[in-house]
Amino acid sequence: MDEAYWDDIFTQFRKTIEQEGEILPSVSLIAQQSNDPFRILIATIISLRTKDGVTLDASKRLFALATDPKSMLELSASEIEKALYPAGFYKTKAKTIRQISSILLEKHQAKVPNNQKELLALPGVGIKTANLTLNLGFGIDAICVDCHVHQIANRMNWVSTKTAEQTELALQKVMPKRFWIPLNELLVRYGQLICTPVSPFCSKCPKTGSCPKTGVLTSR
Repeated sequence: MDEAYWDDIFTQFRKTIEQEGEILPSVSLIAQQSNDPFRILIATIISLRTKDGVTLDASKRLFALATDPKSMLELSASEIEKALYPAGFYKTKAKTIRQISSILLEKHQAKVPNNQKELLALPGVGIKTANLTLNLGFGIDAICVDCHVHQIANRMNWVSTKTAEQTELALQKVMPKRFWIPLNELLVRYGQLICTPVSPFCSKCPKTGSCPKTGVLTSR
């Protein structure tokens, strides 16, 4: 799979998403408005198991109150919870946001670390959150793999893996670096609209003729 292959995939998938009248995922929109690593980290925490529209609204409410670790800790847990509601697990996320803010102040001079190891050491931060923060907050090449990226990559036989962590490493071997940062936002939206987890809309996909559809039992 050379660069021309990936250029074609990205072009075709973007066109299909545009035809559906959709926009970028919420964290990507926040990154466009401000490339502040702290806001991107916190917005990604909020986005976990939460719809994009809810994430965007909750992030806006919270950042209207606080935009850095110090001001975030000046808010009570209940104030953060109120800003986050109805995001999924909003009480747990409020606690996590306060913990992260405290650690950043104590150990990182109120700055978000720009390496994966230190990001993963923060409460509630997994590989997806760490890599998305590196991508959008620092412009560092890293493949952010969530359920959509993992699923589509395996369906199209780009990789043959069992876990998101395995998929990240496998994609690094077959995908040129310039595609790493935009990969997540593209496949997240594509997975929500077209290549859905159950019964994907293969009839809408421009690659339906060449896709091996690995693991797909039914499609529309």
